[in-house]
Amino acid sequence: MIITMEGKYASDPEWASIQPIPLNDGSDTGAMPLATIAYSDEYIEATSYLRAVMAANEMSARALKLTKDVISMNPAHYTVWIYRAKIIFSLGKDLLEELEWLNGVSLKYLKNYQIWHHRQVIMSSRDHFPTLPAKEMDFLMEMFAQDSKNYHVWTYRHWLVRHFELWDSPREIADINSLINSDVRNNSAWNHRYMLRFGPRSDQPDGGLVNANGPPSEKGRLAVVDEDLVDEELQYAQWKIATAPENRSPWSYARGVLRAAGRPLSEWTDFARKFVVDNRDHEGKLIDVQVKSSHAVEWLADVYAQSGPDEAVRMLNLLKEKYDPIRKNYWDYRINQILKPNVEATA
Repeated sequence: MIITMEGKYASDPEWASIQPIPLNDGSDTGAMPLATIAYSDEYIEATSYLRAVMAANEMSARALKLTKDVISMNPAHYTVWIYRAKIIFSLGKDLLEELEWLNGVSLKYLKNYQIWHHRQVIMSSRDHFPTLPAKEMDFLMEMFAQDSKNYHVWTYRHWLVRHFELWDSPREIADINSLINSDVRNNSAWNHRYMLRFGPRSDQPDGGLVNANGPPSEKGRLAVVDEDLVDEELQYAQWKIATAPENRSPWSYARGVLRAAGRPLSEWTDFARKFVVDNRDHEGKLIDVQVKSSHAVEWLADVYAQSGPDEAVRMLNLLKEKYDPIRKNYWDYRINQILKPNVEATA
C-alpha cells in the first residue's frame, strides 16, 4: 500500500529523519486484499512511522509519544504496548507516572486486555515496586465501581495477590466483603475470597495443599487446616445464603471450603434441610415439598447418594421435573448412576 503522507508527522520537523514504512496489504504485488480495513488517515500515518522506529529499535522520547498516539486510536494494538514497555524501561521513565496515565486509559476502555497486561509488566519490576504502591487497590476499587465483574481487573488482582503475597492482607478481605455486600451474586468476588482463604500459596510447599498433583478427590484439600477459619467462612456462607437462597455462589463456596478442610457435605445436612421442607399429613405421608433453594436440593441429593439412594433419587427428580428442568438430561444421568449398582446387584 503506497500512501502519500501529509499528516502531522510528515509535517513535523522532529520526524523529518524518519522514512515511514507503509502497511503492506499485498496490493503492490497485484493481489487484491480480501477485506480491507478502513483505517483513518491519521492512524495509517502514525502506524507507518511506528513501523519505522520499531524496525530501527529506537528507544527515544519521540517514539514513546508516538506509542501514546497510536494507543489513543487503537488500544487493542498489542505490538505497540510491547514496544512502549521496552522504551519505558530503556529510558528509565517514572513508572508511577506510567500507572497514572494507565488509570485514565483503563477507565476509558474498560474491556481491554492489553492495558492490564501492560500494567502487570510495569508492576512486575521489583526494583521499582518492591511492595505494592499505596494507591493501587484504591484504583482497582474504582474500576470495580464501573464493572464489579470485569474479568481483566480480577485476573490482574489475582496476580497482585500472588506477586506481593497479599493473601492475609486486611485490605484484601475488606474489599471483598464490600463487593459481596454490594452484590451477593458477584461470583468473581466469591472466587477471589476463596483464593485468599484457601487457595494454593506460592510461599508454602506444594501451595499448602495435600498431594497437589494427586487424584481429583484430593484436589484443593489443605495440608494444614485452620478449623476456626473454616467455621468462620462456613458461617459467612450461611449468612449470605439466607439473604439469597437461589444464589449459587455461596453454595459453591461452601462446597470448596468443606473440601479444603476435608469435611463431608453431610455436615450441612440440617442447614440444607431448612430450604427443602417436606410437608406430611398426620400419618406421615408426604403431601408436598416446599423448596426455597434448588441448590439445597442438589446438596441433599449429593449427601443422600452416599447413604440413602431412594432419597437421593427423590431430590434429583425434584430438580429434573420442577426446579432445574433445563438440565433434565444431567439429572437423568445422575439418577441412573445411583440406580445402576442396585440394578447390577439384582441381575
